[in-house]
Amino acid sequence: MVTFFILQGISDDPELQIPIFFLVLLIYMLTLGGNMTILLLVCLDHHLHTPMYFFLVNLSIIDMSSMAVALHKILLICLTGIHSISHISCMAQIYFLGSFISNESLFITAMSYDRYIAICNPLRYTVIMNHKVFGLLSTVCWILGFIEIIPHTVLLTGYSCYTSNVINHFFCDPMPIMQLSCSDTSILQTLIHVEGAFLQGFGLLFLIVLSYVFIISTILKIRTSNGRRKAFYTCSSHLTVVILVYTALGLQYLRPMTVDSFEYNKLVSLFNTAIVPVLNPIIYSLKNEDVKAALKRRLHF
Repeated sequence: MVTFFILQGISDDPELQIPIFFLVLLIYMLTLGGNMTILLLVCLDHHLHTPMYFFLVNLSIIDMSSMAVALHKILLICLTGIHSISHISCMAQIYFLGSFISNESLFITAMSYDRYIAICNPLRYTVIMNHKVFGLLSTVCWILGFIEIIPHTVLLTGYSCYTSNVINHFFCDPMPIMQLSCSDTSILQTLIHVEGAFLQGFGLLFLIVLSYVFIISTILKIRTSNGRRKAFYTCSSHLTVVILVYTALGLQYLRPMTVDSFEYNKLVSLFNTAIVPVLNPIIYSLKNEDVKAALKRRLHF
């Protein structure tokens, strides 16, 4: 039985701790800066008071929260050299990080529905996507996201036997912890893979793909090339984020669980928890004329 775990971190080389600290800190500050800019722009500019940007605000909050939960321990390890984390803190990290990842998938799905209504039913958009509807969608996304990960955390918390308390990762991740457990982890392994394949894959991803089938079909029916380009441009940012997020999730979770995959898992996790939150606000800023126009108005360009 263990009361605490030891996180190995990104690297155990003492000479790399300072460079890793400043690199992670830079990523942290870029993520906060980019997402806080999105938050302030949406709050201050009335042109962005639409469901799409309301969902984008929620996505920014999720990105900042998930990054803080996943990366704060790296900064502490590099500064203090303390690699230990209590058992209850480890389980809490697993729960909140898993919830934020689930929330992100749910909000991306809600945003795809919003883009479907905007492209396929533009004249009825304000009627269908009213304040009550997108408020309800957001509430459901947050509730489901925090409920979905409860069974995983409960099962993992119930494990009482470990071959070691040293986790080859920079945060508490269920995969390496299950490798260390001498308890029967087959139920949790099945739950993770079934949920990843059927709920995230064939469930939410199916809804996103279905939305874009109707969106692309509608765009192709537009007579003018300028009209088709403009319609596609309104959903290009969201489509880019969908590809980015689901590629990262697929690389991290939909793979065989083998001991040799530990270093691979850390690399993909770093991309998912550090790089994706940085890229999301950049994508929405560079590929969205409304956001760029709002930024110019706030800066008085």
